[in-house]
Amino acid sequence: MASAARDAPPSRGRSTSPRPIAQPDDDSSIIDGLPDSRQIQAFGRKVTATAGSLIGAEGVSQHYQNALGELHRELRRPMLQRSVFSFAQTTPRELVRSRISVPEIQQRALSYLPDELLSNIPEDNNAYSLFQGFQASLPEEHRSKKEHGRHNSRGQRLLGEAAEDEDLNLPPSMVSLKNQKHSMSHRLEMMGVRKHMCAAEIHEIDNKIANLNTMRKIVLDRLAGLEVEEAEIEQDLLEVDNKIEDLQEELDDAAALAPKSPETPRSATHEEGSPGFMSESMYQKIPSPKWKRRRPMRRISIPILHEHLEPGSKIKELQAHNDTITALDFDAPWGTLVTAALDDTVRVWDLNAGRCIGLLEGHLSSVRCLQVEDNIVATGSMDASIRLWDLSKAEYAPLDNRINKEGGEEDDGLTFENSEDAPPPPPPTIMQDCPLFSLESHVDEVTALHFKGDTLVSGSADKTLRQWDLVKGRCVQTLDVLWAAAQATASLNTNNSPWRQTGRVSDASADFVGALQVFDAALACGTADGMVRLWDLRSGQVHRSLVGHTGPVTALQFDDVHLVTGSMDRSIRIWDLRTGSIYDAYAYDNPVSSMMFDARRIVSAAGEDVVKVYDKTDGRHWNCGPGVGVDDDVNATALSVIERVRIKEGYMVEGRKNGMIGVWSC
Repeated sequence: MASAARDAPPSRGRSTSPRPIAQPDDDSSIIDGLPDSRQIQAFGRKVTATAGSLIGAEGVSQHYQNALGELHRELRRPMLQRSVFSFAQTTPRELVRSRISVPEIQQRALSYLPDELLSNIPEDNNAYSLFQGFQASLPEEHRSKKEHGRHNSRGQRLLGEAAEDEDLNLPPSMVSLKNQKHSMSHRLEMMGVRKHMCAAEIHEIDNKIANLNTMRKIVLDRLAGLEVEEAEIEQDLLEVDNKIEDLQEELDDAAALAPKSPETPRSATHEEGSPGFMSESMYQKIPSPKWKRRRPMRRISIPILHEHLEPGSKIKELQAHNDTITALDFDAPWGTLVTAALDDTVRVWDLNAGRCIGLLEGHLSSVRCLQVEDNIVATGSMDASIRLWDLSKAEYAPLDNRINKEGGEEDDGLTFENSEDAPPPPPPTIMQDCPLFSLESHVDEVTALHFKGDTLVSGSADKTLRQWDLVKGRCVQTLDVLWAAAQATASLNTNNSPWRQTGRVSDASADFVGALQVFDAALACGTADGMVRLWDLRSGQVHRSLVGHTGPVTALQFDDVHLVTGSMDRSIRIWDLRTGSIYDAYAYDNPVSSMMFDARRIVSAAGEDVVKVYDKTDGRHWNCGPGVGVDDDVNATALSVIERVRIKEGYMVEGRKNGMIGVWSC
């Protein structure tokens, strides 16, 4: 050990000035004269001692000593010492330039990865090696052929030799069984490797899904921000249009007040009976408006955020009324919503802004049914009248005009101890120009209506259906439901008709005409006796009656092929209009009060705090609404029953018994 330490080779060091190079046969060298040669020599002695202790076997130490001696003599060569001295004098930058070419430096700069990216590299915690994974991923037939060939050649001989070494007296059958056991064990091990590979792949896929969900949420937030900015730009555009109209009105007023001819004497304009005098006096008597009127904003762009939200996501909630919602409808997603309740009010809402923009005043009682089609709204009330409104004639008023001169809000003399009982604040929209005309021919409350184009059909508790011409504003046909039912009964008694009499008596608590829909000359009507009658408006006769419901029909809607009806018998039935038979049906726990469908889903309100959704494409039933995922004891106290529901293009609006309105992505 001591001799090994004495023969330790001198280490490299850096010199600050050149020294003469010694001859090969001298005992000293240029490395011994370097400033840090002592530390290097000490380190070399430690390495030599450690290597000597590790290589301590007999016959090996002498060979190791000879190798160190040759290395020591090699280090004393002048050429090697010149190279060490030149390397010590070279700076790191010159070293990089001399050793690495320019293309290699560029390639390293392009392939450089920051620490942020390197930190996302998953750790290699796989229990199996790459070769084991590759071996396990081979097809079973290929692996079996390789193992069979290996066993039949040299492997079989080696196994045979090993078996002979273990026990020379084993029979061939035992050797075969042992080989079979080894093969099965190997296959079992490979299956374990493949299972681990599948588990690792599933974990990797889960991580990718989580990352994609995070990216989707980020893009959804970006889309929501863009739609908000889009709405703000449209509002600014509307304000510019209003300013242009105001300026144009001022210019027109100034032109009307200006004298037509400068030669006309001033006294002539003040003579009684002259047109100029009358115009001026009337203009002075007109009171100046308290605020500038503004047109309501109509969305130019089409919002698409709800189409990319998760089905069942809540968009917003509105405290619309203080009593049960009786009817609601909207024109388009994020558009205009009209609601009616038992508090005898009809409110118009901006779904994009989430606020009330006006009230439709004129009915003497609560509105039971309504429909929104573009800018036209039709409302049917318990006062037996139908009113039509044009929302495009509504005019906005600034919000600050509802504030009085002292800076406080206008007081109507009503105070509420509980702020939750107070109605929503007065809307900032003037709607006295919205009413078009009123249709008054029914003698009892209007419970159902529907209009398409210039034709409107209404159903009333007076047991009649009336067809209205919206161009002339008058009733053109009256259909007596009881007379049609009596005619059907008489025909059943005399002729062999395929439609049988139900024998049911209508429910007195239900609306006699629960729902109806019209398209051209076709009319579908559901009544309290559970019958669905298809009318031909050209002849005024019932074309077909659909028998199946055992309770009053409360909702219906049809398309080109199917007719969907909801009833108080707790069922929804889908009828085939081509054959008149039931195509599909499903039941709920409570009576169905409202129902509607779009291209993909059927939504219904069935006396619960959730909306029942039926997906027509895959036949799946699921719930959407405030009661999803809430305990039953909370439902009885905090949530309210949903009474009305509407859906268009996956955008659903529901109205509850407590006056709340919920907007959902469906």
